[in-house]
Amino acid sequence: MIRELITKFKGSWAEKMVAARRRHTAPVKIWFDADMKTERAEEAARNDCILGETVDISRTGIAFLVPAIRIKEKYLAGHGRNLNVEIDLPNGKVYLRVIGRRYERVGMHSSTERFLIGAHIDSLEGHDREMYETFLRNGNRRAPKAAARSLELGID
Repeated sequence: MIRELITKFKGSWAEKMVAARRRHTAPVKIWFDADMKTERAEEAARNDCILGETVDISRTGIAFLVPAIRIKEKYLAGHGRNLNVEIDLPNGKVYLRVIGRRYERVGMHSSTERFLIGAHIDSLEGHDREMYETFLRNGNRRAPKAAARSLELGID
């Protein structure tokens, strides 16, 4: 009986230690920082991107599917490289920086093969953070009805 209580306590404690994930599929664009800090190099780096889709998102990380594990010679997971990510959420585009931690090959045939990347959020600031956290709280739902009504009527 004591063992069962300890097991339940450990299970509930472990659940609280991991950020809750929200399963959501959204278009995602991933690119590396430019090697040089010129406007032309940064534009070229942004154009050398890979497109994919999110699988799930949480307060501390994201998982996304992409058709390749690298952009040119740089791998998306490992080596502590920062990735620039743009997620197209229903409430707007969110820009964040992540570090790819692990990957897994998904798909049974080479024509359907994709890579699932798990990444830790390194930086998410300002308006992007607000939009991201609002989406995590509310999902596809709009703002609470009371707030929406007050905006319609012009009431503070």
